[in-house]
Amino acid sequence: MSAPLYQLKAEFFKTLSHPIRIRVLELLSEGERAVSEMLPEVGVEPAHLSQQLAVLRRAKLVTTRREGSAIYYSVTSPQVGDLLQVARAILGGVLAGQAELLHDLRATTPAATGADSPRPTTR
Repeated sequence: MSAPLYQLKAEFFKTLSHPIRIRVLELLSEGERAVSEMLPEVGVEPAHLSQQLAVLRRAKLVTTRREGSAIYYSVTSPQVGDLLQVARAILGGVLAGQAELLHDLRATTPAATGADSPRPTTR
């Protein structure tokens, strides 16, 4: 019996749950790149990048091709880039809402009037 779709989705999102993997997918959504081109952009040791690329390969989110000694990676679907753009839009909305709340909180807090500021202690 196959796994329910919601379980497969959860596993898919677990694959995306590492910041290095997200950064790699962002880079690859712009186009194919060699590992050597990604290293300075990602800012991790080559072994760590290799581990994260292996996770993405096992999940079939990226594919490779070899040219001489260079290994080039690309996303298996342009929809990966679309997903990352949707995530960015959602986060933008969430953060904008939080910024509004923070602004409202600061505008209505007693500290804004000085009424709740710390009092000097006397000994």
